[in-house]
Amino acid sequence: MTDAARRADPPAAPRTGDAAGGAFAPYRSRELPARPPLTNLNAAPVMVKATPPFSIRFSQFLWIASFALGGFTAVYLFVIRKDLLPLITESAKTVTPGRSEQTYETAADIVFWVVFGALVGLLLLQITLLVSFMGRRPNVRWWQLLTFALLALLVVLSPEWVALGAQGEPLQPLLAAQAALVLLALLCSILPRGIAWSARRIDVRRAPEGSGRDGL
Repeated sequence: MTDAARRADPPAAPRTGDAAGGAFAPYRSRELPARPPLTNLNAAPVMVKATPPFSIRFSQFLWIASFALGGFTAVYLFVIRKDLLPLITESAKTVTPGRSEQTYETAADIVFWVVFGALVGLLLLQITLLVSFMGRRPNVRWWQLLTFALLALLVVLSPEWVALGAQGEPLQPLLAAQAALVLLALLCSILPRGIAWSARRIDVRRAPEGSGRDGL
Protein backbone atom coordinates (compact mmCIF):
# COMPACT_ATOMS: atom_id res chain seq x y z
CA MET A 1 0.00 0.00 0.00
CA THR A 2 1.37 3.38 -0.96
CA ASP A 3 1.94 6.25 1.41
CA ALA A 4 -0.82 8.21 -0.27
CA ALA A 5 -3.34 5.40 0.32
CA ARG A 6 -2.37 5.13 3.96
CA ARG A 7 -2.88 8.83 4.50
CA ALA A 8 -6.30 8.63 2.76
CA ASP A 9 -7.55 5.70 4.92
CA PRO A 10 -7.09 6.66 8.66
CA PRO A 11 -6.86 3.87 11.27
CA ALA A 12 -10.17 2.72 12.91
CA ALA A 13 -10.94 4.23 16.30
CA PRO A 14 -11.23 1.85 19.32
CA ARG A 15 -14.80 0.84 20.34
CA THR A 16 -16.18 2.68 23.34
CA GLY A 17 -17.88 -0.44 24.77
CA ASP A 18 -14.69 -2.42 24.84
CA ALA A 19 -12.87 0.40 26.58
CA ALA A 20 -15.61 0.80 29.21
CA GLY A 21 -15.79 -2.92 29.76
CA GLY A 22 -12.12 -3.11 30.31
CA ALA A 23 -12.22 -0.22 32.75
CA PHE A 24 -15.00 -1.75 34.99
CA ALA A 25 -13.90 -5.37 34.67
CA PRO A 26 -12.48 -5.55 38.27
CA TYR A 27 -15.91 -4.59 39.73
CA ARG A 28 -17.97 -7.22 37.91
CA SER A 29 -17.07 -9.95 40.43
CA ARG A 30 -18.39 -7.94 43.42
CA GLU A 31 -21.92 -8.57 44.82
CA LEU A 32 -24.56 -5.87 44.64
CA PRO A 33 -25.31 -4.09 47.96
CA ALA A 34 -28.41 -5.22 49.86
CA ARG A 35 -31.58 -3.26 49.25
CA PRO A 36 -32.37 -0.96 52.19
CA PRO A 37 -35.49 -1.93 54.24
CA LEU A 38 -38.75 -0.17 53.51
CA THR A 39 -39.66 0.09 57.23
CA ASN A 40 -37.77 1.58 60.10
CA LEU A 41 -36.96 -1.12 62.63
CA ASN A 42 -36.19 1.50 65.27
CA ALA A 43 -39.53 3.27 65.01
CA ALA A 44 -41.16 4.58 68.18
CA PRO A 45 -43.42 2.08 70.05
CA VAL A 46 -47.18 2.55 69.84
CA MET A 47 -49.64 1.50 72.53
CA VAL A 48 -52.20 -1.07 71.39
CA LYS A 49 -55.19 -2.73 73.04
CA ALA A 50 -54.36 -6.42 72.85
CA THR A 51 -56.90 -9.12 73.69
CA PRO A 52 -56.33 -10.49 77.22
CA PRO A 53 -55.44 -14.19 77.54
CA PHE A 54 -58.20 -16.76 77.94
CA SER A 55 -57.60 -17.15 81.69
CA ILE A 56 -58.25 -13.43 82.24
CA ARG A 57 -61.34 -13.40 80.04
CA PHE A 58 -62.73 -16.46 81.82
CA SER A 59 -61.96 -14.87 85.18
CA GLN A 60 -63.88 -11.78 84.08
CA PHE A 61 -66.83 -13.98 83.10
CA LEU A 62 -66.82 -15.65 86.53
CA TRP A 63 -66.74 -12.28 88.26
CA ILE A 64 -69.72 -11.07 86.23
CA ALA A 65 -71.59 -14.29 87.07
CA SER A 66 -70.88 -13.69 90.77
CA PHE A 67 -72.19 -10.13 90.43
CA ALA A 68 -75.44 -11.40 88.93
CA LEU A 69 -75.81 -13.96 91.70
CA GLY A 70 -74.95 -11.41 94.38
CA GLY A 71 -77.51 -8.97 93.00
CA PHE A 72 -80.16 -11.67 92.99
CA THR A 73 -79.31 -12.58 96.61
CA ALA A 74 -79.57 -8.96 97.74
CA VAL A 75 -82.94 -8.51 96.00
CA TYR A 76 -84.23 -11.78 97.45
CA LEU A 77 -83.15 -10.73 100.94
CA PHE A 78 -84.98 -7.44 100.59
CA VAL A 79 -88.15 -9.14 99.29
CA ILE A 80 -88.41 -11.49 102.30
CA ARG A 81 -87.64 -8.72 104.79
CA LYS A 82 -91.10 -8.61 106.38
CA ASP A 83 -91.18 -12.36 106.90
CA LEU A 84 -87.61 -12.44 108.13
CA LEU A 85 -87.75 -9.71 110.76
CA PRO A 86 -89.93 -11.68 113.25
CA LEU A 87 -87.55 -14.63 112.98
CA ILE A 88 -84.54 -12.40 113.64
CA THR A 89 -86.41 -10.95 116.63
CA GLU A 90 -86.99 -14.40 118.08
CA SER A 91 -83.35 -15.27 117.54
CA ALA A 92 -82.32 -12.12 119.39
CA LYS A 93 -84.54 -13.06 122.34
CA THR A 94 -82.70 -16.35 122.76
CA VAL A 95 -79.36 -14.55 122.85
CA THR A 96 -80.22 -11.81 125.36
CA PRO A 97 -83.53 -12.51 127.16
CA GLY A 98 -85.29 -10.04 129.43
CA ARG A 99 -85.31 -6.98 127.15
CA SER A 100 -88.31 -5.04 125.88
CA GLU A 101 -90.04 -5.98 122.64
CA GLN A 102 -89.07 -2.68 121.08
CA THR A 103 -85.42 -3.41 121.78
CA TYR A 104 -85.64 -6.76 120.02
CA GLU A 105 -87.38 -5.25 117.01
CA THR A 106 -84.76 -2.53 116.77
CA ALA A 107 -81.99 -5.13 117.02
CA ALA A 108 -83.65 -7.17 114.27
CA ASP A 109 -83.78 -4.12 112.01
CA ILE A 110 -80.12 -3.37 112.69
CA VAL A 111 -79.07 -6.95 111.92
CA PHE A 112 -81.06 -7.04 108.70
CA TRP A 113 -79.78 -3.73 107.35
CA VAL A 114 -76.20 -4.54 108.34
CA VAL A 115 -76.32 -7.79 106.35
CA PHE A 116 -78.13 -6.17 103.44
CA GLY A 117 -75.72 -3.23 103.38
CA ALA A 118 -72.75 -5.59 103.53
CA LEU A 119 -74.06 -7.54 100.53
CA VAL A 120 -74.65 -4.42 98.45
CA GLY A 121 -71.38 -2.81 99.55
CA LEU A 122 -69.35 -5.91 98.70
CA LEU A 123 -71.04 -6.13 95.33
CA LEU A 124 -70.24 -2.51 94.44
CA LEU A 125 -66.67 -2.89 95.73
CA GLN A 126 -66.09 -6.02 93.68
CA ILE A 127 -67.39 -4.31 90.53
CA THR A 128 -65.00 -1.39 91.12
CA LEU A 129 -62.09 -3.76 91.73
CA LEU A 130 -62.85 -5.71 88.56
CA VAL A 131 -62.67 -2.50 86.53
CA SER A 132 -59.31 -1.73 88.14
CA PHE A 133 -58.12 -5.29 87.56
CA MET A 134 -58.96 -5.17 83.84
CA GLY A 135 -57.07 -1.87 83.75
CA ARG A 136 -54.07 -3.78 85.17
CA ARG A 137 -53.73 -1.74 88.31
CA PRO A 138 -51.16 -3.21 90.73
CA ASN A 139 -52.13 -5.26 93.81
CA VAL A 140 -55.82 -5.47 92.89
CA ARG A 141 -55.90 -9.24 93.47
CA TRP A 142 -55.16 -8.73 97.17
CA TRP A 143 -58.20 -6.47 97.54
CA GLN A 144 -60.30 -8.97 95.63
CA LEU A 145 -59.09 -11.68 98.00
CA LEU A 146 -60.19 -9.51 100.92
CA THR A 147 -63.71 -9.25 99.48
CA PHE A 148 -63.77 -13.04 99.18
CA ALA A 149 -62.84 -13.35 102.86
CA LEU A 150 -65.66 -10.98 103.85
CA LEU A 151 -68.11 -12.90 101.68
CA ALA A 152 -66.99 -16.19 103.25
CA LEU A 153 -67.60 -14.62 106.67
CA LEU A 154 -71.17 -13.80 105.65
CA VAL A 155 -71.64 -17.41 104.53
CA VAL A 156 -70.59 -18.64 107.97
CA LEU A 157 -72.66 -16.13 109.94
CA SER A 158 -75.79 -16.15 107.78
CA PRO A 159 -77.47 -19.10 109.60
CA GLU A 160 -77.23 -17.11 112.83
CA TRP A 161 -78.37 -13.79 111.37
CA VAL A 162 -80.64 -14.00 108.33
CA ALA A 163 -80.78 -17.55 106.94
CA LEU A 164 -83.76 -18.34 109.16
CA GLY A 165 -87.01 -20.11 108.44
CA ALA A 166 -88.18 -21.69 105.22
CA GLN A 167 -87.72 -18.51 103.19
CA GLY A 168 -84.35 -17.66 104.67
CA GLU A 169 -82.78 -21.07 104.15
CA PRO A 170 -81.81 -20.42 100.47
CA LEU A 171 -79.67 -17.45 101.52
CA GLN A 172 -76.69 -19.49 102.70
CA PRO A 173 -76.46 -21.65 99.51
CA LEU A 174 -76.76 -18.50 97.40
CA LEU A 175 -73.98 -16.79 99.33
CA ALA A 176 -71.84 -19.93 99.15
CA ALA A 177 -72.31 -20.15 95.38
CA GLN A 178 -71.32 -16.51 95.01
CA ALA A 179 -68.20 -17.09 97.12
CA ALA A 180 -67.32 -20.15 95.01
CA LEU A 181 -67.54 -18.10 91.81
CA VAL A 182 -65.32 -15.43 93.32
CA LEU A 183 -62.74 -18.03 94.38
CA LEU A 184 -62.69 -19.60 90.91
CA ALA A 185 -62.28 -16.17 89.34
CA LEU A 186 -59.30 -15.46 91.59
CA LEU A 187 -57.70 -18.81 90.79
CA CYS A 188 -58.08 -18.25 87.04
CA SER A 189 -56.52 -14.80 87.32
CA ILE A 190 -53.31 -16.14 88.92
CA LEU A 191 -52.51 -18.61 86.16
CA PRO A 192 -49.09 -17.96 84.54
CA ARG A 193 -50.42 -16.17 81.47
CA GLY A 194 -52.72 -14.07 83.63
CA ILE A 195 -49.84 -13.04 85.90
CA ALA A 196 -47.71 -12.12 82.86
CA TRP A 197 -50.58 -10.09 81.39
CA SER A 198 -50.96 -8.11 84.61
CA ALA A 199 -47.22 -7.58 85.03
CA ARG A 200 -46.86 -6.23 81.48
CA ARG A 201 -49.23 -3.35 82.35
CA ILE A 202 -49.39 -2.07 78.73
CA ASP A 203 -49.16 -3.63 75.24
CA VAL A 204 -46.96 -1.94 72.63
CA ARG A 205 -45.90 -2.54 69.05
CA ARG A 206 -43.47 -0.86 66.67
CA ALA A 207 -45.16 1.69 64.43
CA PRO A 208 -44.50 1.42 60.67
CA GLU A 209 -42.32 4.10 59.13
CA GLY A 210 -44.24 7.22 58.26
CA SER A 211 -47.17 6.52 60.59
CA GLY A 212 -46.22 9.45 62.79
CA ARG A 213 -46.10 11.86 59.83
CA ASP A 214 -49.46 10.64 58.55
CA GLY A 215 -51.10 11.40 61.86
CA LEU A 216 -49.94 15.05 61.89
